[in-house]
Amino acid sequence: MKKRVFLIVLDSFGIGGMPDAAIFGDEGSNTLLSISKSKKFHIPNMAKLGMFNIDDVTCGEKVMHPAGSFARIREASNGKDTTIGHWEIAGVESQNPLPVYPEGFPDDVIEKYKKLTGKNVVCNKPYSGTEVIAKFGPEHMKTGDLIVYTSADSVFQVAAHEDIVPVEKLYEYCQIARDMLVGEHAVGRIIARPFITDENGNFKRTTNRHDYSLKPPKKTVLDYIKAAGKDVIGVGKIYDIFDGEGITEKIKTGTNDIGIAETYKLLDRDFDGLAFVNLVDFDSVYGHRNDVDGYANAATEFDSWLGTFIPRMRDEDVLIITADHGCDPGTPSTDHSRECVPLLIYGKNIKENNNLGTITSFAHIGATVAEYLGVEYKADAPSLLDKILK
Repeated sequence: MKKRVFLIVLDSFGIGGMPDAAIFGDEGSNTLLSISKSKKFHIPNMAKLGMFNIDDVTCGEKVMHPAGSFARIREASNGKDTTIGHWEIAGVESQNPLPVYPEGFPDDVIEKYKKLTGKNVVCNKPYSGTEVIAKFGPEHMKTGDLIVYTSADSVFQVAAHEDIVPVEKLYEYCQIARDMLVGEHAVGRIIARPFITDENGNFKRTTNRHDYSLKPPKKTVLDYIKAAGKDVIGVGKIYDIFDGEGITEKIKTGTNDIGIAETYKLLDRDFDGLAFVNLVDFDSVYGHRNDVDGYANAATEFDSWLGTFIPRMRDEDVLIITADHGCDPGTPSTDHSRECVPLLIYGKNIKENNNLGTITSFAHIGATVAEYLGVEYKADAPSLLDKILK
């Protein structure tokens, strides 16, 4: 019988508690705790899987007999960004932090980019994505200058109105940046941020975002699963995060709703291998905008969908729910936070009421997926399969 793993990353769904959080300026950050205080927060299905039974989770009510295996995971890599987090989930730890630019990019970098694109640049500072287009959008509309900005993460972001710079042209400008930013300036992601004018005359980002990531420093579990002749279906921005490496099929989504719907469709597909899903709204729409209620509601909506997904899983299916970092909407910061993340594992062949405690690398996930699918792969942390299979 074909084995299928549904690996779902709730982007930025941290649960607090990284010992080195203070070094990253994130002491006290706890995404789960913050959203649990909202009246819109209700996740009974994740609770049944053991979410509130995880080590040091102090919110919510523990259940007597969780339906699966569960753990708290600490990130081993030196970072708190999407790229490194996903690499580690896929088995590859990274001790070298990606470069960040709290004062904006150096003049020589910007001058080179202007020369290569033939376009002038405005902003060049860390900014919220919605605030940057509100402030610099009018100037961009008059001049056509590209809005270049960054954040606390390792990103070079380029925003442009779709009526001023067509989406495909913006992608071209971002590919130029990706080819240019190597060596000491090899940021984790170049992000195209197209926007439009809504019916009220306000600028609004569209779902035509596109990420241009660094390639992983070495082969991940995705490459090995693909080489074994199995499927690796990337849902959401998974293809972009890995720059297509190890992906056999790309399913583009722009929102959680679309990502959830596409994942549900996969239940009826006879694929053999991994469905790797990223639900981005937790991070990009709610975490970065400090929208506690929005984040809580997104968790509630995902949990409600989970209640329809689980009953339709096949006997050999395994569901893994985790995250890549935190983004606590309850703190003054609008940036990612250095937090532990949850690990919830469910399937008819997975041990119930099985607390794995605190695990020290996301890479255990990639190793476990590989072993379950019968693929030979040596991740940077060992498999947990012997601890979770009945």
